[in-house]
Amino acid sequence: MDKILIRGGRQLSGRIAISGAKNAALPLMAASLLTDAPLVLTNMPRLADINTMSDLLIGHGVKVQLEGGKGGIGRRVTLQAAATSDPLAPYDVVRKMRASILVLGPLLARGGDAVVSLPGGCAIGTRPIDLHLKAMEALGARIELKNGYVHAKAQAGGLEGGVIRFPFVTVGGTENALMAACLANGVTRIENAAMEPEITDLATCLIAMGAKIGGVGSSTLEITGVNTLTGAEHSVLPDRIETGSYIAAAAITGGSATLVNTSLDILGAVTDRFEAAGVTLLQDGNCLQVESVAERPAPVQIKTAPFPAFATDMQAQFMALMAVATGTSSISETVFENRFMHVPELMRMGANIQVNGGVAIVEGKPALIGAPVMATDLRASMSLVIAALAAHGETEINRVYHLDRGYEHLEDKLQTLGADIERVAA
Repeated sequence: MDKILIRGGRQLSGRIAISGAKNAALPLMAASLLTDAPLVLTNMPRLADINTMSDLLIGHGVKVQLEGGKGGIGRRVTLQAAATSDPLAPYDVVRKMRASILVLGPLLARGGDAVVSLPGGCAIGTRPIDLHLKAMEALGARIELKNGYVHAKAQAGGLEGGVIRFPFVTVGGTENALMAACLANGVTRIENAAMEPEITDLATCLIAMGAKIGGVGSSTLEITGVNTLTGAEHSVLPDRIETGSYIAAAAITGGSATLVNTSLDILGAVTDRFEAAGVTLLQDGNCLQVESVAERPAPVQIKTAPFPAFATDMQAQFMALMAVATGTSSISETVFENRFMHVPELMRMGANIQVNGGVAIVEGKPALIGAPVMATDLRASMSLVIAALAAHGETEINRVYHLDRGYEHLEDKLQTLGADIERVAA
């Protein structure tokens, strides 16, 4: 198993490209199940989760053609589900990634039948799929849970439009409901829908495929079902979490960076918190200029919540930055109940953090110290990388397969910015 070695203390500077968003690409790939025509997705990142979704879709009869070599950024993927030959999403594939549940809505809408294993993925919380299932039931589907699998079946005439009211915001649930509703009979109304940029990206692609969707970008979506969808070509939006992660990496070293192919528009409240910490962010065309205005960041308070509030997927990275702030920061996690697993590892590097329930109090220190640490989930992994960039000495990060799920060419990009980083076999 590989590990990453980082010798900290170098001020980052340079220009790198931001990849397409993993969290947008996965539902877009699942949307290929809604049509027998080719769906072409460009600006696709090269990530382990993309490979997992490809394997899952191939099992459903989708032909997947990848263009772009191993080192290429912004790959082109053509997916064609001429026929959905198998409604089964097996445990061996689904256990690797929670986003596998996103095939449920498309399979049910197009073929009337889906058998999907209960999903796996990062252990950052319970994240039940009951809201996905209730959304399908609101469209007339019959749902049974048997032997670790969801068995879903539409009525003889297909799914029927209805009202789906989510009791709290669910990104995956919104995506599943949105895709299923596109082929349902009549009108579907989704209330308290997630408003993340990835939802808008999916809706934009579905509209290009012939779907009729109103309220895009708002908390209420109205979908008028159509009989069939066509193919389309769509460019995956930039990864806002990767963008924020590299902002934090530049900021913790007191450096600067030019991030190409990204935008402040997709960051929400993350922009404000970086600026409060003393980071200057300037948009110049499709480039985002990042400048640290002080040697150490100012302390800030954050509270995670659904978009446009501060993203839970940026909490761990921001905590690493606050570990070297000039004062005390407060970080409240309201989305996932078990998302402070990176705290003990940051403390191994000298961070001063106290956790009380869903709140972490971070007392900034002038410096962190390199140490052997272990990644516990995708975003926690990146927080350790960020901390290591500013730490004195060498940091050894183990279980880096988590990073491969969500950060394309991580070592190459950080080396381009001047970091002393390498991947070695354990």
